[in-house]
Amino acid sequence: MKTLVTGATGFIGSALVKKLLSQGYCVRALVLPGEDSQWLKDAGVEVVYGDLTDRNSLDGICKNIDTVYHCAARVTDWGTKQQFYRAIYHATRNLLEESKNKIQRFVYLSSIAALGLGKHLKGNKETDLPQKSGIPYNDAKADTEIMVRQYHENKEFACTIVRPANVTGPGSVWVRDIVARLQSVTGVPLIDGGQYSASLVYVENLVDGIIRAGTMEIAKGKTYHFRDNWDVTWKQYITDLGKYIGKSPQGNIPFGVAWYSATVLESLCNPLHIRSPLTRLAVAVMGRDNDVDTTLTQTELGWVTMVAYDDAMQHIAEKTFK
Repeated sequence: MKTLVTGATGFIGSALVKKLLSQGYCVRALVLPGEDSQWLKDAGVEVVYGDLTDRNSLDGICKNIDTVYHCAARVTDWGTKQQFYRAIYHATRNLLEESKNKIQRFVYLSSIAALGLGKHLKGNKETDLPQKSGIPYNDAKADTEIMVRQYHENKEFACTIVRPANVTGPGSVWVRDIVARLQSVTGVPLIDGGQYSASLVYVENLVDGIIRAGTMEIAKGKTYHFRDNWDVTWKQYITDLGKYIGKSPQGNIPFGVAWYSATVLESLCNPLHIRSPLTRLAVAVMGRDNDVDTTLTQTELGWVTMVAYDDAMQHIAEKTFK
């Protein structure tokens, strides 16, 4: 079976490529022109170049491909609606169109953010429909899920949607950005005392689930949540990361204050294309309980947490704090 992986040089995409190769799959990787792809070539991956936002550059990328794993996206907590929709919604539409009459299966890497940010997501099921919140990343993911489902319902090819929780591991934004902020003058304040679950999934656990979603017959037309069964709050997670560099979280901001402040700051910074020091996305992720339900994922795909929290943190430390 031959697979196409988009975002293959990214945090999740690169882990997925390595897992697919280890299981004997032939992999083709879509890489942006100018990106360093030598390690992919050295690993035996067929590298093709193109820009998902440029439909013409995608011609032929799906030839002789059975399954597409679409991991590419704008992965950040800041930016304009136009930027998020261009990189997520319009890019996915281009890939879906290029996939017509060529592939058998399409796996879309969405996010639990598609369920609507700013509220508690604890207990939300895989069958729950996406909801918008006014946060561009959230809204773009929600609209893209709806579009992907339409392609499945129109019988273009079988589609599966994967909604990861907060993906951690060496190179994750939930490691890199937090460590950078811990080392900064402002530090990392907790939202509502960091009392809520960090709702994490380790990248190695996730890519195992993504492949299950892309290969098992029962997964066609379904949506799956991936969240590890770690009982870890944001306070514990940030504290554990900080121990490696002698830092700890500083201060506390009530959720309501943080949400209002982020709203104001974004309204000032986004038009100037400046990163806001606080965003609604970050506040919603760290200041609400986002422990979504994973029952369907466990029962239908047989997916379980394989890497425990302590082992994951040890691996993160070894790769991040050399």
